Amino acid sequence: MYETLKTDLIASLSGTVLEIGAGTGRNFPHLSPGAEWIGLEPDRRLHAKLQASASRHARPNPRILPARAESIPLADESVDAVVSTVVLCSVDDQSTALAEVSRVLRPGGRLVFFEHVAAPRGTWTRRLQRAWAPFSRRFDRGCDPVRDTASAIERAEFAFVEFRRFAMPTGLGPTVPFIAGYARR
Repeated sequence: MYETLKTDLIASLSGTVLEIGAGTGRNFPHLSPGAEWIGLEPDRRLHAKLQASASRHARPNPRILPARAESIPLADESVDAVVSTVVLCSVDDQSTALAEVSRVLRPGGRLVFFEHVAAPRGTWTRRLQRAWAPFSRRFDRGCDPVRDTASAIERAEFAFVEFRRFAMPTGLGPTVPFIAGYARR
């Protein structure tokens, strides 16, 4: 179910699509064939893997930008869509990153997101997230599991935001709260 939701959100995009935190290219299989893909990946060590994945998925000459989401090196209103999958937990400044996403989106453009979020306050899951946070921030590229990403997206400069909340099983017992949806500029 979760993978289908992510696939449907990403497959609905067309035109010029910017993926922030592109990593090694896990979202290529979900992207429509006609979309022009641009990847934003600050970790240059991942660029060769990202390039290889682009080739395997018939994305010739991918444009890979070695930059962070807080400073996207693209012109205002230059992309039709932005994809963010499990990225906003690790940016240095969510507000700045989301303002940059809004800036580069064309009017009517969409941010599609699939992000883990903080569990409700007072829950056992939230206590586990707080205990795990120092380790994940240090060893998982700055990931902060107690960030209120849903509220950050709602506060950002988007005309419309819609998302679903759900919990993904970890296989270890507790679940991880997620949101999936889109925001329109």
